[in-house]
Parts: sequence; structure tokens; C-alpha cells
Amino acid sequence: MSEKTEAVVIGAGVVGLAVARRLASAGRETVIVEAADRIGTQISSHNSEVIHAGIYYPENSLKARLCVAGKDQLYAYCADHGVAHSRVGKLIVAVDEEQTDRLKALREIAEANGVSDLEWMDGEAAAGLEPALRCRAALLSPSTGTIDSHALMLALLGDAEDKGAVLALRSPVLSGEVAEDGISLRVGGEEPVTLKARMVVNTAGLAAQAVAESIAGLEKKHIPPLYLAKGNYFTLSGRPPFSRLVYPLPGSASLGIHFSLDMGGQGRFGPDVEWVDEVDYSVDPSRSESFYAAIRTYYPNLAEGVLQPGFAGVRPKLQGPGEAVRDFMVQGPRDHGVPGLVNFFGIESPGLTSSLALADYAMGLFEGA
Repeated sequence: MSEKTEAVVIGAGVVGLAVARRLASAGRETVIVEAADRIGTQISSHNSEVIHAGIYYPENSLKARLCVAGKDQLYAYCADHGVAHSRVGKLIVAVDEEQTDRLKALREIAEANGVSDLEWMDGEAAAGLEPALRCRAALLSPSTGTIDSHALMLALLGDAEDKGAVLALRSPVLSGEVAEDGISLRVGGEEPVTLKARMVVNTAGLAAQAVAESIAGLEKKHIPPLYLAKGNYFTLSGRPPFSRLVYPLPGSASLGIHFSLDMGGQGRFGPDVEWVDEVDYSVDPSRSESFYAAIRTYYPNLAEGVLQPGFAGVRPKLQGPGEAVRDFMVQGPRDHGVPGLVNFFGIESPGLTSSLALADYAMGLFEGA
């Protein structure tokens, strides 16, 4: 069976749904194909659900630009669509003099990115906000927040469907082929079909490289290597010690063992980072041993035995262990030479925050081709 449509979005995570909404709102006949039996089963549902402010990323990087723009868009969207969220705020903390110098440098990066609402605090002022916190200095980010990511995805899907988009679950892309008048995708599932489209957006997340490799006519040199980084989270028994998010200074691969709150007020710590070869969402209880030491650098009164295995997430990294952190990679026709194709690679944090801005960016790549 063969069908034609104007646009196909591969992957129904938060970014794919945002792209589908944007395409459908622009009047494009859009089909969303998703391999799983429901939306957002991987990256989009295995994260800390934080709305980031745009603090950590190199100036002029896609992560910096799209996070800052996407944050404002996301707050407005949540307010307009009744998506549960909270501007809970965040403290980034330094626990000694060396970290204090690094924190000052981080503030300069954030300000260069357009994050203008940060407030510098000494340890006493920070403890005035959060009495359980111990630190030398802190940056308060009042525009950092939390969000119900599933409610966001449902809202995006609803918008897309209202504009005529169609979602096909249990519909994995098996292969593709570039033709003169579009791209043909062989889609499996209960009713296999060949979909031909003028516009194809690969937002397959952890499978984005595999999808790209299956498309005949796309040169393999344009497909970056994929590295999987697993982050484990532990939930905190009892009353949360902080009313805001608390982040230590970031390391080379993650933002460190930070404290966050879900929309129900449950406290949790994470993630640590382990490099893995396959997707696995189980949490090894023994990993909590390293959590206690890391957390007590800024929360010294953490009691023994209060951390329980929570959840894990797996991020699609474009750099391997020990390598420099890489930016989002969003390729359009000018990058790889295939008309009508946009590939999203390495869309990890702050992908959720940037989702609406990433959708706008993708549309710009089509328009500029």
C-alpha cells in the first residue's frame, strides 16, 4: 500500500510533536509515525521535567539560543493551554572558593546568553532562602521551572490534530529512499505502508541515527556517531528539604547530582552518568552509595537510608566519554543535500525547554532550502 502526504514527522516525543504542530499550523498535511504504542516513551518521559533558563551553554550555540527563546515560548504555551507547570526557581551552588570562581564564570556565560534575571548570593543569603542548604555562594535563577511533560505532549498533539495532523502508533520506519519528487518511507506495523512526502523530519531521538542510516540517498558522512549516557535518579523519602531546585556546579557530562521536585512535590536527586551500550531504564539500588557523598556537599544533613531507586533516563550524546560537549545537531537540506529532509541528532537537555523553538528552527531550514 502506498500513500502520499506533504509532511512526515518520525517520532512522537515532545520535539516531534512540537514540529508536527508547527507544520500542521502552517497548513501542511502532516503524518506523525511513532514506533511505540504511545507518545513520548523514551527521552521525553525519562527526565527531570525541568524548564531550563539557558545558563550552561556556550554563547551562540543552538542550545543557548533555543533554550532562552524556547523557555519564554513554553511558559506562554503552558499558560494558554492549561499545562501544569511552576516557576519554582533554582539555586546553583558553589561549596568552596574554587567553585565560587567557577560560579562567577558561569554567571558571565549565562548573561552572554541573554539570561538577565540571575541573582548572586553569598552562602548566608542562600541559607536564608533554603535553611537546609550549605554553600559558599549561589546563583538564583527565578525563571527555572518544572513542567508536566506528558500534559505538554498531549497539548501539542491536540493542537496538531486540530489542524489536521494524523498520528500513527506502532508504525516504525523500516527504510527510506530519496527520489526526485520527495522521500519514500517504508513504514511497518499492523498495516505496513509506503509513505511518500515532500518534507520529512527525523525526530526519532535515540533512534535518529538508525533512521537516517536507513534512508538511501543520504550520505553516511552526515550521520554523527551516537553515544548513550544513562542517568539514574533516586527519590527522597519524607518531606523535601528545599522548596526550590538545587544544582551543584555542572561536570563534564551532566549537571551533577542535583535536587529537583516533580509536579506533585516529590523530591528527587540525580542524575549520575554511566555510559551504556543499550537502552535500559532499571536503577541499580547500590548506586545510591555515591549519591549520599555528592549530595552532602551541599545538604550535609541528608540522613542514611532515605534514597530509593526512582527512574532512569538515557540521553543521545554526540560526544563520547571524556570528549568536549557538543551542540544540538539539526541538519537541513543545505547541510546534507537532500531536499525536504531535516534530521535532529543529539537532542538531549535542554530539548524539552527548547521544543517550540526547535520546531520554528526546523521550519526555517525548509524555508531557507
